[in-house]
Amino acid sequence: MYRGISEELLDFLQKSPTAFHAVENIKKELNKDGFVELLEGKPWKMAPGGKYYVTRNNSSIIALKVGSNLENYSFNVAASHSDCPTFKLKENAELEVKGKYTQLNTEGYGGMICSTWFDKPLSVAGRLLVKDGNELKTQLINIDRDLVLIPNMAIHMNRAVNDGYAYNKQIDMLPLFGGADCKPGDFMKLVAKEAGVQVEDIYGSDLYLYNRTAPSIWGANDEFISSQHLDDLQCAFTSLKGFLAGGNDQSIDVLACFDNEEVGSGTKQGAASTLLYDVLKRANSALGKTEEDFYCAIASSFMLSADNAHAVHPHHPQKTDATNCVYMNEGIVVKSHAGQKYTSDAVSVAVFKDLCKKANVPVQFFANRSDEAGGSTLGNIAMAQVSMNSVDIGLPQLAMHSTYETAGIKDTYYMIQVMTEFFNSHISEVNSHSLKVDYCLLYTSDAADE
Repeated sequence: MYRGISEELLDFLQKSPTAFHAVENIKKELNKDGFVELLEGKPWKMAPGGKYYVTRNNSSIIALKVGSNLENYSFNVAASHSDCPTFKLKENAELEVKGKYTQLNTEGYGGMICSTWFDKPLSVAGRLLVKDGNELKTQLINIDRDLVLIPNMAIHMNRAVNDGYAYNKQIDMLPLFGGADCKPGDFMKLVAKEAGVQVEDIYGSDLYLYNRTAPSIWGANDEFISSQHLDDLQCAFTSLKGFLAGGNDQSIDVLACFDNEEVGSGTKQGAASTLLYDVLKRANSALGKTEEDFYCAIASSFMLSADNAHAVHPHHPQKTDATNCVYMNEGIVVKSHAGQKYTSDAVSVAVFKDLCKKANVPVQFFANRSDEAGGSTLGNIAMAQVSMNSVDIGLPQLAMHSTYETAGIKDTYYMIQVMTEFFNSHISEVNSHSLKVDYCLLYTSDAADE
């Protein structure tokens, strides 16, 4: 059970070297399930019981599964992100070194652990914009072979490397592409050949490095998984599986996967954009609902903001909170922060704990040490555009932002179970103190409005 779903996850990760590929693979799964693609630039036609999706920038996607009884509907939203820390190739990518080497000129995307990129088989993937008559067409590309490598400097030339070396991204992190036989323009010729187009027809590109080290299941009892992109494609994958498996007649279930979380979400396709609001508002209108219906629905809506969490590190257990710390293979993580970097509060935590109980999966709680700043995620950012009850959750992992991350084999299964339960549930606001979650009434106060 655990191994089978983990192998499925690892296959998805291997097929998703960039955010563009991740979204394309999500689209393929939605298409197989009968979802209909909508375009932002065209009018939307929707009906109760229908299944739809829309993309923006080919790197963010929102899918909707519409219930058949929308008299008192709300949105059930599961949000994750498609991107990860990496290195992006600059427009003029080739750098010649003494006529003997060709490097690729890159810059960092997000907060990667630089040391994990050395001496690994790497390649290049992303998208091209190709001129075809009067059209500029997007074409995905993945050079599916060991193509480049970032070589370490020998310890004899860098005696301080084990004493806390500060990597310079313009000097230390450039991948080696070719030797003395490499000629100017060879890189784009290779890209064009892989894409089956002419170099002169490539008008734009977003190309990134990725680690080609094969994912693995390992440990004394095969209890761990390791791969690139666990943060946050593990949550994107589990959200998708739960979204496809679950559903109820009284809700509009929403799968949202945003790009650019690792660089602050402040793009047209990021969680800070109007994307989520635009899609929900247009869906409301396309279903013949009024503006008043929309705001009533939002008041009862709920978001699971799913992004991975830091497990206790075996070398440094002191780096995590003494009592609010989490371990791999011990369940879904609920993340809280007094300064509101996470969306979780008593109301949303109560709802989520109840969902976990109903799904029969373990739940654990994470908070940062009070003397250390933690990271943030997309929940609060998205809530600035469309406000609803939300809880920040994730799966425990080690080595976040490494090019090869580690998680527990059981937790992927746990997340799919609770995501399915979530999408099976209808949440509604009863009064200012109560939320009804399908099968129970959760009170936020002893008082209740009539």
